Amino acid sequence: MSLDSQTDGALHTKLIEDVLSRYPDKTAKRRKKHLGVATRIQEIAGEAEPLSECDVKSNIKSIPGVMTIRGCAYAGSKGVVWGPVKDMVHISHGPVGCGQYSWSQRRNYYVGTTSIDSFVTMQFTSDFQEKDIVFGGDKKLEKIIDEIEELFPLNKGISIQSECPIGLIGDDIEAVSRKKAKQHEKTIVPVRCEGFRGVSQSLGHHIANDAIRDWVFEKKDVEFEPGPYDVNVIGDYNIGGDAWASRILLEEMGLRVVGNWSGDATLAEIERAPKAKLNLIHCYRSMNYICRHMEEKYGIPWIEYNFFGPSQIESSMRTIAKHFGPGIQQKTEYVIAKYRPLVDAVIDKYWPRLEGRTVMLYVGGLRPRHVISAYEDLGMEIVGTGYEFGHNDDYQRTGHYVQEGTLIYDDVTGYELEKFIEGIRPDLVGSGIKEKYPVQKMGIPFRQMHSWDYSGPYHGYDGFAIFARDMDLAINNPVWDLYDAPWKNKPAAAAIAAE
Repeated sequence: MSLDSQTDGALHTKLIEDVLSRYPDKTAKRRKKHLGVATRIQEIAGEAEPLSECDVKSNIKSIPGVMTIRGCAYAGSKGVVWGPVKDMVHISHGPVGCGQYSWSQRRNYYVGTTSIDSFVTMQFTSDFQEKDIVFGGDKKLEKIIDEIEELFPLNKGISIQSECPIGLIGDDIEAVSRKKAKQHEKTIVPVRCEGFRGVSQSLGHHIANDAIRDWVFEKKDVEFEPGPYDVNVIGDYNIGGDAWASRILLEEMGLRVVGNWSGDATLAEIERAPKAKLNLIHCYRSMNYICRHMEEKYGIPWIEYNFFGPSQIESSMRTIAKHFGPGIQQKTEYVIAKYRPLVDAVIDKYWPRLEGRTVMLYVGGLRPRHVISAYEDLGMEIVGTGYEFGHNDDYQRTGHYVQEGTLIYDDVTGYELEKFIEGIRPDLVGSGIKEKYPVQKMGIPFRQMHSWDYSGPYHGYDGFAIFARDMDLAINNPVWDLYDAPWKNKPAAAAIAAE
């Protein structure tokens, strides 16, 4: 244990104690299980370095009345898994509010003509009113599907994303789906993703995966000629073009990407997925369920990979290539060598500007662990990280990435996150849009790590160059030298005193 890790560990443990002391005893007891400090465990055979342990409770209901940053099951299904499938229409079945909130999506880029053959950025809702709650919305849903078929005949299918009232009043969306699928000869998928289900949006991912299994796979004959190097990219939502950046590298390696889920995806890509030779999963949390199903039923192995930062890109590419043998391995080494000058140039430029800078993360999906190495490739240090809706296996995987003494927090509350940031005063915070402006008001640079703050891509070698530039722009922006709290501004203070 280094002196730095000892110091960090002691500081972070004290921070946790201080935060918990502000809670009522019962709340403090519950929240204590979700907060901790990474500790070093015994070296595991085959690992280049000893791992850290992130021993916190997760995937448990948030405490009522305590500000949580989680989403709901509807958000996990509609906003993450199904929404980016571009040639399907996704109906938000219920009151207009949920659909309106999820309209903007997450910058899931796609190729196509919106409203003609692509519908990602469009919002379809059944707009429930009081009479629909009383009398049910099945007939209204049937009418909406008929209207969609008339107005958007090039759609390849429809998903029905159920909101909370649907589960409460008992609408039979499955019966409607079967009836209309037969009538229109289209794939129609009912998804029971009512927001009240589960403890977070994570169950929405699971439900969405199960809907693919039950309503898409094997429902019709798929005309597709498989090849020896076919892979599915699963759990890449093409935020800012991430999936395209990843696809470039995989194809340069000699592989054929036959499906990308869900960013820039078509229904056909999902239908032919069981014919691939390997599943590559980027966001383990949202898509491991369907990968496990395909492994069990179709014998397709899966690999979790990480295309954030050159260290993990190279490691992941070599792991993937090993599965396909010497020919692909040789091409892979060529690709790595090809991009090495770009990597060296990026590191040479930004390392002197970013070395030693500290970062705190709080995001969802895979990012609390996957992006750590990208920061470290630039000389930066992660001092705190946590998941909005992680499970125990997510924290186990995080141990491969974090250093001893790192602050770990699960489903962190708004109060806890604010106090942790105040206590550590990192050089940069990476989190979501709800956290962005309070952190900036604290005088701390911020990057929105759910949608890349309108930048990207961040995957792949080209993405690493953009990532490095964005972190430098955030941290070394001269505006922070001009920043001062309003009450420390002498003219403003004098004006207040005069009043």
